[in-house]
Amino acid sequence: MLEAAAWGAVGGVALLLGAGAGLLFRLPLKVVSLITAFGAGVLISAVSFELTAEAYEGGGAGAVAIGLGLGAVVYSLANAAVHRRGGRNRKSPEWKGEEEDESASGLVVGSVLDGIPESVVIGLSLLEQGKVSGAVVASVFLSNVPEALAATPGLRKEVGAPKVLVLWSAIMLVSAASAALGYGLLSPDSEGTIALVQSFAAGAVICMLADEMFAKAAKHGGQWTGLVTVLGFAVAFLLTTLE
Repeated sequence: MLEAAAWGAVGGVALLLGAGAGLLFRLPLKVVSLITAFGAGVLISAVSFELTAEAYEGGGAGAVAIGLGLGAVVYSLANAAVHRRGGRNRKSPEWKGEEEDESASGLVVGSVLDGIPESVVIGLSLLEQGKVSGAVVASVFLSNVPEALAATPGLRKEVGAPKVLVLWSAIMLVSAASAALGYGLLSPDSEGTIALVQSFAAGAVICMLADEMFAKAAKHGGQWTGLVTVLGFAVAFLLTTLE
């Protein structure tokens, strides 16, 4: 369980790196949007090959269908609640914390919501394979960087630089705990249950991509958004084939 938590923290460290870059540099909206597109492509690959395909092999079409549906519904309901708390634009490079529907608390809660299913997958990969999936960790890492990078400048205006790092550190710890839970609460022999949880996480991540990443990446990424998204997908897929 400690190993799973450590790998979950590795994925979460990307939030601190993104936050540090956001505090030190003022990157153009287009650059941040393209980084977000790359992270989205990485997650598409992880959902396809590390979650859905493996869930189908372990539990069949029924488990996949049920898990995807439940993950999508639960995430959508939770995301709607986060929007009401001020986390609507948490993955947008335009987030400033100044609008009525933008708040630091909403951003933090939303980031936790986004990070839990990703981190649980890290723990599941260790449970199922006996070793952590490098492709999954890389996917989570690469998708976390643009999230913190985009939100940090506006968050700094609202709470100040020291608290920004504290908030992202807290989210990193939640990521570590989620990975540990993904490993510790299930048995390696419960293939059907693992498949259901994998599919649940996949449904949640797909909803997060559609609701929070694609549109916000395309808004300022311009004509290169699709190409960079495919590049992220290809890099993550290559990592999968090397394992």
